[in-house]
Amino acid sequence: MKVAPSIIAAKFTDYQEEIVRVEKAGADLLHLDVMDGVFVPNITFGPMIVEAINEISTIDLDAHLMIAKPENYLKQFIDAGLDWISFHCEATKKTDECIRYIQERGVKAGLAINPPTSFDRIKEYVEKLDYLLIMTVNPGFYGQQFIADVLSKIEEAKDWMTKHKLRCLIEVDGGINATNAALVCQAGADIVVAGAGIFKSSDYRKAVEELRCSKA
Repeated sequence: MKVAPSIIAAKFTDYQEEIVRVEKAGADLLHLDVMDGVFVPNITFGPMIVEAINEISTIDLDAHLMIAKPENYLKQFIDAGLDWISFHCEATKKTDECIRYIQERGVKAGLAINPPTSFDRIKEYVEKLDYLLIMTVNPGFYGQQFIADVLSKIEEAKDWMTKHKLRCLIEVDGGINATNAALVCQAGADIVVAGAGIFKSSDYRKAVEELRCSKA
Protein backbone atom coordinates (compact mmCIF):
# COMPACT_ATOMS: atom_id res chain seq x y z
CA MET A 1 0.00 0.00 0.00
CA LYS A 2 0.95 3.62 -0.48
CA VAL A 3 1.20 5.69 2.70
CA ALA A 4 -0.05 9.27 2.97
CA PRO A 5 0.88 10.98 6.26
CA SER A 6 -1.67 13.58 7.30
CA ILE A 7 -0.02 16.76 8.50
CA ILE A 8 -3.02 17.60 10.68
CA ALA A 9 -1.13 15.64 13.35
CA ALA A 10 2.22 17.34 12.72
CA LYS A 11 3.55 20.15 14.87
CA PHE A 12 2.24 23.27 13.14
CA THR A 13 5.16 25.49 14.13
CA ASP A 14 7.60 23.00 12.58
CA TYR A 15 5.76 22.19 9.33
CA GLN A 16 8.83 22.57 7.13
CA GLU A 17 10.93 20.24 9.27
CA GLU A 18 8.07 17.78 9.70
CA ILE A 19 7.42 17.59 5.95
CA VAL A 20 11.08 16.99 5.19
CA ARG A 21 11.27 14.29 7.87
CA VAL A 22 8.21 12.40 6.69
CA GLU A 23 9.35 12.54 3.05
CA LYS A 24 12.73 11.10 4.04
CA ALA A 25 10.82 8.39 5.92
CA GLY A 26 9.36 7.20 2.62
CA ALA A 27 5.92 8.82 2.42
CA ASP A 28 4.25 8.43 -0.98
CA LEU A 29 1.83 11.35 -0.67
CA LEU A 30 1.36 14.23 1.76
CA HIS A 31 -2.25 14.35 2.97
CA LEU A 32 -3.86 17.71 3.74
CA ASP A 33 -7.10 17.84 5.73
CA VAL A 34 -9.02 20.97 4.75
CA MET A 35 -11.96 21.77 7.06
CA ASP A 36 -14.31 24.73 6.89
CA GLY A 37 -16.17 24.67 10.21
CA VAL A 38 -19.43 24.20 8.28
CA PHE A 39 -19.41 20.73 6.76
CA VAL A 40 -17.38 19.53 9.75
CA PRO A 41 -17.08 21.05 13.26
CA ASN A 42 -13.47 22.13 12.87
CA ILE A 43 -11.36 24.60 10.87
CA THR A 44 -7.85 23.97 9.52
CA PHE A 45 -6.45 25.97 6.60
CA GLY A 46 -7.11 27.23 3.11
CA PRO A 47 -5.33 27.70 -0.23
CA MET A 48 -2.64 30.05 1.12
CA ILE A 49 -1.26 27.38 3.46
CA VAL A 50 -1.54 24.76 0.71
CA GLU A 51 0.58 26.99 -1.52
CA ALA A 52 3.20 27.34 1.22
CA ILE A 53 3.27 23.57 1.78
CA ASN A 54 3.63 23.04 -1.97
CA GLU A 55 6.81 25.12 -1.93
CA ILE A 56 8.29 22.78 0.68
CA SER A 57 7.06 19.37 -0.39
CA THR A 58 8.70 17.28 -3.13
CA ILE A 59 5.95 14.62 -3.23
CA ASP A 60 2.35 14.86 -4.43
CA LEU A 61 -0.11 16.77 -2.27
CA ASP A 62 -3.36 14.90 -1.58
CA ALA A 63 -6.08 17.17 -0.18
CA HIS A 64 -9.24 15.96 1.50
CA LEU A 65 -11.74 18.80 1.24
CA MET A 66 -14.16 18.60 4.14
CA ILE A 67 -16.01 21.69 3.02
CA ALA A 68 -19.54 22.62 2.01
CA LYS A 69 -20.10 23.31 -1.70
CA PRO A 70 -16.56 22.36 -2.79
CA GLU A 71 -17.38 23.47 -6.34
CA ASN A 72 -16.93 27.07 -5.14
CA TYR A 73 -13.33 26.51 -4.06
CA LEU A 74 -11.78 23.96 -6.40
CA LYS A 75 -10.04 26.55 -8.58
CA GLN A 76 -8.28 28.20 -5.63
CA PHE A 77 -7.06 24.91 -4.22
CA ILE A 78 -5.85 23.59 -7.57
CA ASP A 79 -4.08 26.87 -8.30
CA ALA A 80 -2.33 26.48 -4.92
CA GLY A 81 -0.58 23.36 -6.21
CA LEU A 82 -2.58 20.26 -5.30
CA ASP A 83 -2.05 17.01 -7.19
CA TRP A 84 -4.92 14.95 -5.74
CA ILE A 85 -8.26 16.32 -4.48
CA SER A 86 -11.12 14.48 -2.82
CA PHE A 87 -14.42 16.10 -1.87
CA HIS A 88 -17.50 14.76 -0.11
CA CYS A 89 -20.55 13.46 -1.92
CA GLU A 90 -22.52 14.55 1.15
CA ALA A 91 -21.36 18.18 0.69
CA THR A 92 -22.49 18.96 -2.85
CA LYS A 93 -25.21 18.44 -5.42
CA LYS A 94 -22.66 18.93 -8.21
CA THR A 95 -20.60 15.75 -7.95
CA ASP A 96 -20.22 15.21 -11.70
CA GLU A 97 -19.30 18.83 -12.25
CA CYS A 98 -16.61 18.70 -9.56
CA ILE A 99 -15.07 15.47 -10.85
CA ARG A 100 -14.97 16.82 -14.40
CA TYR A 101 -13.40 20.15 -13.40
CA ILE A 102 -10.71 18.56 -11.23
CA GLN A 103 -9.66 16.16 -13.98
CA GLU A 104 -9.78 18.85 -16.67
CA ARG A 105 -7.21 20.73 -14.58
CA GLY A 106 -4.90 17.72 -14.65
CA VAL A 107 -5.48 16.75 -11.01
CA LYS A 108 -6.55 13.33 -9.71
CA ALA A 109 -10.19 13.40 -8.62
CA GLY A 110 -11.43 11.56 -5.55
CA LEU A 111 -14.81 11.24 -3.89
CA ALA A 112 -14.96 10.90 -0.10
CA ILE A 113 -17.72 9.12 1.81
CA ASN A 114 -18.46 9.20 5.52
CA PRO A 115 -18.93 6.02 7.60
CA PRO A 116 -22.77 6.13 7.45
CA THR A 117 -22.83 6.65 3.67
CA SER A 118 -23.41 3.49 1.67
CA PHE A 119 -21.30 2.48 -1.30
CA ASP A 120 -24.51 2.18 -3.33
CA ARG A 121 -24.98 5.93 -3.10
CA ILE A 122 -21.84 6.66 -5.11
CA LYS A 123 -21.56 3.64 -7.43
CA GLU A 124 -22.56 5.71 -10.44
CA TYR A 125 -19.48 7.92 -10.03
CA VAL A 126 -16.81 5.30 -9.40
CA GLU A 127 -15.95 4.64 -13.04
CA LYS A 128 -15.16 8.36 -13.43
CA LEU A 129 -12.93 8.63 -10.36
CA ASP A 130 -9.19 8.31 -9.91
CA TYR A 131 -9.74 7.28 -6.31
CA LEU A 132 -12.40 6.73 -3.67
CA LEU A 133 -11.69 7.96 -0.14
CA ILE A 134 -13.49 5.80 2.42
CA MET A 135 -13.59 7.35 5.89
CA THR A 136 -13.19 5.06 8.90
CA VAL A 137 -14.00 7.86 11.35
CA ASN A 138 -16.52 10.67 11.20
CA PRO A 139 -14.49 13.58 9.79
CA GLY A 140 -13.56 16.64 11.78
CA PHE A 141 -10.85 15.68 14.27
CA TYR A 142 -7.80 13.44 14.14
CA GLY A 143 -7.06 10.83 16.78
CA GLN A 144 -10.51 9.21 16.71
CA GLN A 145 -11.09 5.50 17.09
CA PHE A 146 -11.15 3.41 13.92
CA ILE A 147 -14.68 2.22 13.00
CA ALA A 148 -14.19 -1.44 12.12
CA ASP A 149 -17.69 -1.80 10.64
CA VAL A 150 -16.48 0.19 7.60
CA LEU A 151 -14.21 -2.70 6.56
CA SER A 152 -17.16 -4.37 4.84
CA LYS A 153 -17.68 -1.22 2.74
CA ILE A 154 -14.04 -1.31 1.64
CA GLU A 155 -14.47 -4.95 0.62
CA GLU A 156 -17.69 -4.12 -1.23
CA ALA A 157 -16.01 -1.28 -3.12
CA LYS A 158 -12.99 -3.39 -4.01
CA ASP A 159 -15.17 -6.25 -5.26
CA TRP A 160 -17.20 -3.85 -7.39
CA MET A 161 -14.10 -2.27 -8.93
CA THR A 162 -12.51 -5.63 -9.64
CA LYS A 163 -15.71 -7.01 -11.18
CA HIS A 164 -16.06 -3.98 -13.45
CA LYS A 165 -12.31 -3.69 -14.16
CA LEU A 166 -12.15 -0.11 -12.93
CA ARG A 167 -8.93 1.84 -12.43
CA CYS A 168 -10.23 3.66 -9.34
CA LEU A 169 -7.95 3.34 -6.29
CA ILE A 170 -9.23 3.01 -2.72
CA GLU A 171 -7.84 5.33 -0.08
CA VAL A 172 -8.77 4.82 3.58
CA ASP A 173 -8.52 7.48 6.27
CA GLY A 174 -9.38 7.58 9.97
CA GLY A 175 -7.77 6.14 13.07
CA ILE A 176 -5.26 4.14 11.03
CA ASN A 177 -2.33 2.52 12.83
CA ALA A 178 -0.01 -0.43 12.24
CA THR A 179 -2.51 -2.85 13.76
CA ASN A 180 -5.70 -2.00 11.87
CA ALA A 181 -3.82 -1.16 8.65
CA ALA A 182 -3.45 -4.91 8.22
CA LEU A 183 -7.24 -5.25 8.13
CA VAL A 184 -7.58 -2.31 5.77
CA CYS A 185 -4.99 -3.81 3.45
CA GLN A 186 -6.74 -7.17 3.44
CA ALA A 187 -10.08 -5.46 2.69
CA GLY A 188 -8.63 -3.94 -0.48
CA ALA A 189 -7.13 -0.51 0.24
CA ASP A 190 -4.46 0.87 -2.07
CA ILE A 191 -3.58 3.92 0.03
CA VAL A 192 -3.76 4.52 3.77
CA VAL A 193 -3.79 7.90 5.47
CA ALA A 194 -2.32 8.20 8.96
CA GLY A 195 -1.87 11.25 11.15
CA ALA A 196 -1.12 10.46 14.78
CA GLY A 197 0.03 6.98 13.75
CA ILE A 198 3.04 8.61 12.11
CA PHE A 199 3.57 12.09 13.53
CA LYS A 200 3.11 11.01 17.15
CA SER A 201 5.60 8.16 16.75
CA SER A 202 9.27 8.39 17.67
CA ASP A 203 10.46 6.85 14.40
CA TYR A 204 8.70 8.13 11.25
CA ARG A 205 10.42 5.67 8.92
CA LYS A 206 9.45 2.70 11.05
CA ALA A 207 5.85 3.96 11.30
CA VAL A 208 5.57 4.41 7.53
CA GLU A 209 7.01 0.98 6.76
CA GLU A 210 4.77 -0.74 9.30
CA LEU A 211 1.75 0.78 7.60
CA ARG A 212 2.97 -0.04 4.11
CA CYS A 213 3.83 -3.66 4.87
CA SER A 214 0.89 -4.51 7.08
CA LYS A 215 -0.58 -7.96 6.54
CA ALA A 216 -3.39 -9.65 8.40
